[in-house]
Amino acid sequence: MAVTRDQIIETTCDLLELQGYHATGLNQIIKESGTPKGSLYYYFPGGKEALAVEAVNHVGNIVLQRIRENLAQVDDCAEAISIFIKNIALNVELSGFRAGGPITIIAMEMASTSPTLREACQHIYDGWQDAFAEKLRAGDIAEARAKRMAALIIAAIEGGIILCRTSQSRIPLEQVGEEIYELVSQVRVNLV
Repeated sequence: MAVTRDQIIETTCDLLELQGYHATGLNQIIKESGTPKGSLYYYFPGGKEALAVEAVNHVGNIVLQRIRENLAQVDDCAEAISIFIKNIALNVELSGFRAGGPITIIAMEMASTSPTLREACQHIYDGWQDAFAEKLRAGDIAEARAKRMAALIIAAIEGGIILCRTSQSRIPLEQVGEEIYELVSQVRVNLV
């Protein structure tokens, strides 16, 4: 039965990222996940909003794990963050500019109308920012500055993804990666 629940959540993640909350209907989720209608209501008695919260948390945690794993592969924080951003650019391109920013569309669509989804998105964004701030602190950047820079990094990535998807080019995110590298490097030079 857990497989059915997972299928519903993963299908919902894909659809929400592709077309947003309002354009994603429960009947479409049932059809594309290949699960019985009763299973959806059994696992998610709170309906579409409860399912969307589960999907946001699921994809948000996957991305958080990727952030942490990728940043851990390179010691230099400026280089690690820049490489991570450029990898996002490549993945957005490989998706045919259909993927990227799995939380963005939900946050934009629902933040003013669903406190539950707004809080779920905020929780995910906070976790992502903490991961970047942790890497920046490991690069000897003071905690307050690391938190501010982490917020800037998340905002730049999310905005860069939107620009990539609308321009059908990975260049905007590559430029974000380069500028973040320069910024972090400069802050670190000023510490010495």
